[in-house]
Amino acid sequence: MNTILNGFGRLGTMILDNLSTAVLLFDRELRLRYINTAGEQLLAVSAKAVLGESAGELVPCPVDLVENRLRQALLTRQPFTEREVEVKRPDQQLIRVNCTVLPLHPIEDPYDLLMEMQQVDRQLRIAREEYLISQHQATQALLRGLAHEIKNPLGGLRGAAQLLERELPNPGLREYTRIIIDEADRLQSLLNRMLGPNQLPQLQPVNIHHITEHVRGLLEAEFPSGPTVIRDYDPSIPNIKGDPDRLIQALLNIARNAAEAAGQHGQVTLRTRVLRQFTIGSVRHRLVLGIDIEDNGPGIPDELMDRIFFPMVSGRSGGTGLGLAIAQELVNQHQGLIECDSRPGCTTFFVYLPLEASHEE
Repeated sequence: MNTILNGFGRLGTMILDNLSTAVLLFDRELRLRYINTAGEQLLAVSAKAVLGESAGELVPCPVDLVENRLRQALLTRQPFTEREVEVKRPDQQLIRVNCTVLPLHPIEDPYDLLMEMQQVDRQLRIAREEYLISQHQATQALLRGLAHEIKNPLGGLRGAAQLLERELPNPGLREYTRIIIDEADRLQSLLNRMLGPNQLPQLQPVNIHHITEHVRGLLEAEFPSGPTVIRDYDPSIPNIKGDPDRLIQALLNIARNAAEAAGQHGQVTLRTRVLRQFTIGSVRHRLVLGIDIEDNGPGIPDELMDRIFFPMVSGRSGGTGLGLAIAQELVNQHQGLIECDSRPGCTTFFVYLPLEASHEE
């Protein structure tokens, strides 16, 4: 610390320690000489424990060797900025940061390089969630308009077929009017499923593990040969206000897809956790219930990831493409949201539900 004070001054150190942006100072050997409080919090480290560590050990980037870029900056004396860089913390958590590196003037010894990092995961997640919510609202508005335009002529078509059926002299011809009536009923049912329930959810205190266990039982009955269903529950989670039937339907739609993706010899994990000071869309909640449904299947194709919550979009042959759209609508009715992250061997759907009253950020 004395070296820091000699090189940078008490006022400079005090200013850096009060910044909300992480600041790290390295010498010409790329050894850490100073890290401010925000840097300790961002990287989940203690300054005393990491002073003297190399940049590559402290800020490991899975995609690129950070020391190569830093040495190039020292050589050229040119600053650079990298956006949305993935950094792995000592606790193995991956965080995404915007990183600016600035070579310092030689007279500012013992410091040769300043690194500034600002975490962007949260801002990216909020933007993504707001997009998901607006996307879902626009889709629902479009569906309601289409349903209104389709239902009226559909009802007329069905009524005309019924009248025609009564007037036909040949009973054998009624087979054709019956096809018209059955197809009209099928289209009506499809529209109703796409729109989801038209009544408000019946909220009551619900133990989320009663819901997940019910879903697990249905899953194992539907897929008796596998996959294996693993439970990873937090037993301390309090009751939530919810509609049990709609929550079961939402989770079952996701879990059924997970089971089909994992296959007979795969596994599906049901996980529950409490998240604190968590934002859903643009609304911050003190406590949020997180339900993860994870499978070890092949993953969702990249070209489908942006559209998986759209109606009629399916990644498997014979799928209706309604399960996830309906699940998103049912969770939205509880002021919650569903997100997805997928890569080969691990697809996770994250269901977020408020546990307590929320307040605007």
